[in-house]
Amino acid sequence: MSDFVLEIGFEEMPARFLAPLTRELKENFEACLRREMIGFRSVEAYSTPRRICVYVLAMNPAQDSRQELVTGPPVSIAFDQDNNLTKAGLGFARSQQVEAGYLFRHPTEKGEYLATKKTLGGKPAMDVLPGICSEVIKGLSFPKKMRWADSFTFGRPVRWILAMLGEQTVPFSISDVQSGALTLGHRVLGPGPFKLTTASEYFQTVEEKGRVVLNPEKRMEVIRFRASILAREKGGDIVENEKLVHETANLVEFPNPVLGRFDEKYLALPREVLLTSMETHQKSFGVAGSDNNLMPYFLTVINNDPGDINLVRKGWERVLKARLEDAMFFWNSDRSVSIEARQEKLDRVVFLAPLGSMGDKARRLDEIAGFVCNELGIKNKKHIRQAALTCKSDLVSEMVGEFADLQGIMGGIYAQAAGYDKDVARAIYEHYLPLGPESLLPETSAGAVVSIADKADNLTGCFGLNMVPTGAADPYALRRQALGIIRIILEHKLNLDLEKLFGFCRAAYSNVKWKQDPGESLETLIQFISARLRAYWQGAGHDGKIVEAVIRAGCNNILATEKRLSALVKFSEKPDFEPAVLTFKRIDNIIRKQGMESGVKLLDKYDPRLLKDDYESRLASQIDEVLAGWEGQWVKGDFDALFDRLHGLRPIVDDFFDHVMVMCDDQELRQNRLNMLNVLSKKLGTLADFSALQV
Repeated sequence: MSDFVLEIGFEEMPARFLAPLTRELKENFEACLRREMIGFRSVEAYSTPRRICVYVLAMNPAQDSRQELVTGPPVSIAFDQDNNLTKAGLGFARSQQVEAGYLFRHPTEKGEYLATKKTLGGKPAMDVLPGICSEVIKGLSFPKKMRWADSFTFGRPVRWILAMLGEQTVPFSISDVQSGALTLGHRVLGPGPFKLTTASEYFQTVEEKGRVVLNPEKRMEVIRFRASILAREKGGDIVENEKLVHETANLVEFPNPVLGRFDEKYLALPREVLLTSMETHQKSFGVAGSDNNLMPYFLTVINNDPGDINLVRKGWERVLKARLEDAMFFWNSDRSVSIEARQEKLDRVVFLAPLGSMGDKARRLDEIAGFVCNELGIKNKKHIRQAALTCKSDLVSEMVGEFADLQGIMGGIYAQAAGYDKDVARAIYEHYLPLGPESLLPETSAGAVVSIADKADNLTGCFGLNMVPTGAADPYALRRQALGIIRIILEHKLNLDLEKLFGFCRAAYSNVKWKQDPGESLETLIQFISARLRAYWQGAGHDGKIVEAVIRAGCNNILATEKRLSALVKFSEKPDFEPAVLTFKRIDNIIRKQGMESGVKLLDKYDPRLLKDDYESRLASQIDEVLAGWEGQWVKGDFDALFDRLHGLRPIVDDFFDHVMVMCDDQELRQNRLNMLNVLSKKLGTLADFSALQV
C-alpha cells in the first residue's frame, strides 16, 4: 500500500472560501474512493491561500473486486425452440461484454431468466485515480467562480497540480494544466519548484523546503501563541476574536505576528471604532490591559519572515494611523451635529423605493414599538419609543458612512454622548441584534422590543411587495431577521401574537402600492416564519415529526408554541403515547374524509338528546369534562396539564370506535356523532396535528 497526494495550486484564494472548500474536497474524494472500492486507512485535507490538498494514507494498489449476478431476459425469450440464443439472448451477452459460454439459467420466483456473473472492480488504482481526481476538482463549489475558455470553472486561476500515488505520477489534466510531481512553496521564503520522488515526501517538502504551514489549525495555534506572548510583553492581552483568528490564518502560509503601536490620543475614540478600524479594515487584533481598556497597541499577522521587522512594523503603523485619523475626524464631526438634526435628514434617505424614506420608517418604528409594548403589558414605554424613533439617525453620520458595520452601535454611542437616557442609548445600540444564528441577542427588554419592531417592519414591507427569498437568494437578509425575531421572543419569553404584529405593521405603512393583498401576504409571511422555526428547533435536536406536529397546529405565538413543544415531548415519553397517537389520528382521518373531502358540513357542537348508546354518552361526558377546564389551562399556558387530559380520553375514544357505528344509516344520528368527533378533533388540533406523527 502507498500514500497518495493531490495538491491543486492557484492564485491567492479568498479566506472565506477555504474552510468549506477543504471540507468538500475531503468528503468528495473519500466518497469517490469508497464508490470505486479503493481501500485506504485515512483521508485528510489541508489548505492555504495558495493550495488545497488531499492526502490519503495507505491506499490499496487496486480496487476491491466482487461478483454480481446480472439477470437478463426470461429463458422463454432468450432461447429458441432448438435451445439456441435468440437476438435477445445475444444482445444481453453483448451488453454485459461476456461470451455466450458465461451465460446460464437462473431460477427465480417468477420463472427462469438468462443470467451471468459479472466481476466488478479489480482494476489498478492508477487506472481509476485520474478520473477521480478530475471529477473531484471539477465538482468543487465556490461562492464565485472564474471561467476558462474551455468552460472549466474554479475559484481562482489554477497554476499547478501535484498528483502522486507512491512513486508514480497520476496523469490527468484540468483545462491546460497537466498534473505532475512538482509543488511550489511560499512565494518568498521557499518558492521552489520542488520535485517529489514519492508522495510520502510531500509534507516534509512543503513545510521544510517551501516554508509553508500547511495545516490551518497549526497556523491558528501559532497566531494565538505568539500573539499572546507579544501582548503580555506590553502588560496586556489580545482582544479575543476567534473569527479573526480563522480569517488571518487563511490569509497567510507562514503566520508571523507583529506588534505595532499607535498614538495614545486615538484612545479617545470609542472602543468599537478602534476595534473596527483594526479588525475589519486592517485584519489586526486589539490589545487590552488588565482593566479591559484598550492599550495603544495592535497586533497584525504578516505572511513573511523579513530581515528588518521594524520596517514592516512602521508600514502597518502608518496605514493604521491614516484609518484612525479618519475615524477621529468623523467622531468629532458627528458630535457637533445633534441627533435631531440627523433625524431630519432621514427623510432624504430612501429605505426601499416603494416603501418610502428612512424618516418614514423611523416614525413607523415608533408606532410599532408602542404596539409591542401594549401587547406585552409594558407600561413605561416612553424610552422604548424614543429609541425606536431615533435608532436610524446614525445612518446619516460620517462615521457610519465610512464604517458601515457600526450602524446602530454608533447611534447608541452618540445618544449616550448627547445625554439621552442610558436605556434609550442601549436599546439603539442593540436594535440590529442578532446579526446571525450564533450572534448575541439584545440584553435589555427595550433593545428586544426595538429589534423586533425593526425586523417586523422589514419583513412586512418586503413580503407585501412580494420580495420573498427564493433558493439561496436573500438580498434583504429576511431569513436572518425572521430567525432573529424567533430567538428574541424565546430568549426574553415574550407573549406576542405574530399575526397581530404583522397586521399592525402593514397598517402603519401609508401610500404604498402593494403587490400582495393583506391576507395573502400575511399567510406567506407566517409560513416563512414557520419554516425558520422548524429549522431552528430541529437544529436544536428536537424530533422533526414532533416539531412538525406542533407547528402545524399553529405558531402565531412562538412562546406558546415552544411550551406546546415541550409538553408534547414529555407526552411522547409516556408508555401509551403510540396508542394515543393512533387513536387521535383515527379521529382526524374520519373528520377529514367525511367532512372536508365529502363536503359534509360539520358543526362545532352536538345534540346530547341524540346520544343513543352508553359508549357515545360516556365519550360525550368525557369531552364535556375535557372542555370544562380547557380554556383556563390554555390561557395559563399549562400545556402539560392539557396533554395529561388525553390519557383518560384515549380509552374512552377507543371504546367508542369499538362499539359505535359512526357511519350508521340514520342520517341525523350519523351527523351528530361526526359533530361530536369534530368538537374533539378541533380541540386536539390546537395542541398538535397528530396526523403529522408517525408511530
